[in-house]
Order: sequence, then structure tokens, then C-alpha cells
Amino acid sequence: MFSFLSTVQFTRDESTQWFVLAVGVMATGYLVLRGRAKRRKDPFERPAAMGVSQQRQLERDISNLMVEMLETARQMTAQLDTRATRLELLLKEADAKLAALKTATATPAKPTPATSPTTTVPPEPEVLAPVAKPEPLPDPRHADVYAKADQGLSLSEIARELGRPSGEVELILALRPH
Repeated sequence: MFSFLSTVQFTRDESTQWFVLAVGVMATGYLVLRGRAKRRKDPFERPAAMGVSQQRQLERDISNLMVEMLETARQMTAQLDTRATRLELLLKEADAKLAALKTATATPAKPTPATSPTTTVPPEPEVLAPVAKPEPLPDPRHADVYAKADQGLSLSEIARELGRPSGEVELILALRPH
């Protein structure tokens, strides 16, 4: 029994030694890898060494990109305004056609008088004339264009002062209610 205990004791000592050795190897590996990671510098940590000409070129590129973006936004706004105006015109036209259709269907065809004295013809219902819609007020978004045109400014002057494309100003003035 003594020999068994000494074997177990020896095995425990040996396994403890292996455990300590494994922990030591892992700690050493961690420290080595951590040291390497610190040596690699983060490119965002320090400013890039750019020359003055490279910085100016980058500023010009960014400025050009911003100008292009603004111009694209203006063009898209002008296209949206044009489409909104067209849609408003189509809606007015549809309303007018709908009113004409209602008046055409509201007026019944006159029945022919019956020859028989026993049949009576009911009185015709009164047909009311459609009420004309009042002229819509001008769009408040276009009021500044109208005001500049009333002052006698040309299309290009209005477009420049308001920062709008000249085609948009021309369309707004062409569709101006009179």
C-alpha cells in the first residue's frame, strides 16, 4: 500500500509540474504575441505623412465632389418640380374632363311623348349646372420666381439670384396662372 501511495503522490507531483509548465508556456506565448501586436502600428493612430501638394490635391478632389453632388441635387430638384407641375396640370385636366362627363351623364335623354292618354310622363328632374371651381392660388414655392419676373428680371438673372436652374425658372413662368 505504501508503494501505491508513493506512486499516486509521484503522479500528482508530476502532473502538477506539467500543469505549471503548460501555464508558463502559454504565458510566454501570450507575452510574445502581445509584444508583436504593439510593434504593429495602427495606420489611424498617427497622421499620414502627406506632402502639401497631396493635401491640396485631396482638398480639390473633395471640393469638386461636393460641387458635383450639389449640382446633381439641383438637377434632381428641378426634375421633381417639373414632374410635380406636370402632375398638377394633368390633375386639373382630369378634373375638367370628369366634370364634363358628369354633366353629360346627368342630362337624361328626353323621352318621346306617349300616344296613349293613360300613360303619364313623370316630370323631368332639374339639372343643375356644374359650379365652376375658383382659380387655384399660385404655388407658394414659385412666388419668389413670380416676384422677380414682375420686377422685370430675365430668366438667367432670376435663376442666378434664386440658385435654381434656368430651365426650372422658364417652366415655372410658362405655367404661371394668369
